[in-house]
Amino acid sequence: MKKIIMTLTATALLSSCGLYKNYQRPSDIQMDNLYRTSQTTDSLGMASLSWREVFTDPKLQTLISRGLTQNTNMRSAQLQIEQAQAALSIAKWAYVPSLAFAPQGSLSGVDWGKATQTYTLPVAASWQLDVFGNLLNAKKKAKVQLENSKVYKQAVQTQMIAAIANYYYSLALLDEQLRLSMETEKIWRKNVEMTRALMEAGQSNLAAVSQTEANYYNICTQITDLKLQISNLEDDFAALLGDTPQKYEIGSLKDWKVPGKLSAGIPMAALANRPDVKMAEAQLASAYYTTASARASFYPTINLSGTIGFTNSLGGMIINPGKWIWNAMASLTQPLLQNGRLRAQLKISKAQQEQAKLSFQQTLLNAGADVNAALAKIQSTEEKHGLYAKQVQAMETAVRSTQALMKNSPANYLQVLTAQQGLLSTQMAQIGNDFSQIQAAIELYQALGGGSEY
Repeated sequence: MKKIIMTLTATALLSSCGLYKNYQRPSDIQMDNLYRTSQTTDSLGMASLSWREVFTDPKLQTLISRGLTQNTNMRSAQLQIEQAQAALSIAKWAYVPSLAFAPQGSLSGVDWGKATQTYTLPVAASWQLDVFGNLLNAKKKAKVQLENSKVYKQAVQTQMIAAIANYYYSLALLDEQLRLSMETEKIWRKNVEMTRALMEAGQSNLAAVSQTEANYYNICTQITDLKLQISNLEDDFAALLGDTPQKYEIGSLKDWKVPGKLSAGIPMAALANRPDVKMAEAQLASAYYTTASARASFYPTINLSGTIGFTNSLGGMIINPGKWIWNAMASLTQPLLQNGRLRAQLKISKAQQEQAKLSFQQTLLNAGADVNAALAKIQSTEEKHGLYAKQVQAMETAVRSTQALMKNSPANYLQVLTAQQGLLSTQMAQIGNDFSQIQAAIELYQALGGGSEY
């Protein structure tokens, strides 16, 4: 029996030589020049930063930590990892021989005479030799799926952090707009009183008063809308964090600090950290192992089995002393008359592998496009930041100048109102650009995979 097993094993090993290889990234996958950057260093830039280094506002950090702990999607992602770990454990146990204890006993007699008692206490074992990589491919695929579940958790966490930061700074934007609108409301209330006084003095008319009042009520309406937007956004924010609706303490847009490494980094290293890129390559690796399993199906399956036990029934005597019994068996199963089905399955597996490869390449291209968009937005908002600062300064000068002219001629009061309205519009645009600058940094953080910590 030993010689038979050794012969079968040697034959199988020779037949499977070179059949199984580990997954390697295809050489024709384009990884370079995926986005526009003049980087020449080996720094990963923003991709090497943890979320705590990107989002340094202590209030925001507290909310992010709370969301990562309480959010139901994060908990679900962790459960997926545990399921994948269990599946990998099952794949590893397939290498271990299976054992079964199956005791048997019986009573027998003739003409109701004294019964004869017989029993057998066997332990059966069976073991599949993984000569052609069936079990190994299954284990490798289970490992890939485990890594895929971890990457899914990274994706959920990255999206979670980005969403919390967006909510946080959106509330900061609305708070700033509300503050500015309320200050403007006070100014326009005085403007209404002033134009009424000028009309009573015969230096203005009803049309000017009505126009001023209309502008004042428009600002009051904006304040009401902003308060409603803040309330609705806080409710949505609470749901994201796993909280009941409440008021959150939010910092100012001015507290935002640009990360010290606000750059894209080297494409091959930085984009490889993106969850969707990792998942796409994991799917390609999984398809590779599925194809390898389909190839292995053409080869025979070798199984070893045997039993060992104790019995008192060896057929020699009615009353028999107990004896040890054992047997061993090896079997080889070669598929016959299934060549067409197996070839079709292999063809399907190859096609699915090629699809996974194309999907991986497209994911890389999409990732490069995301980085391009975020970098372009950062550059644009940085350029406009200085321009808005100059524009606000010019409008403030215009307001002061028209106010000085009004002291000499009340007729110039309409110029004051126009200048004040222009100043408000410019300040609102400046605040919006500041928010867009922060948002662009959040988008770049997300486009580069969520940093080095997840």
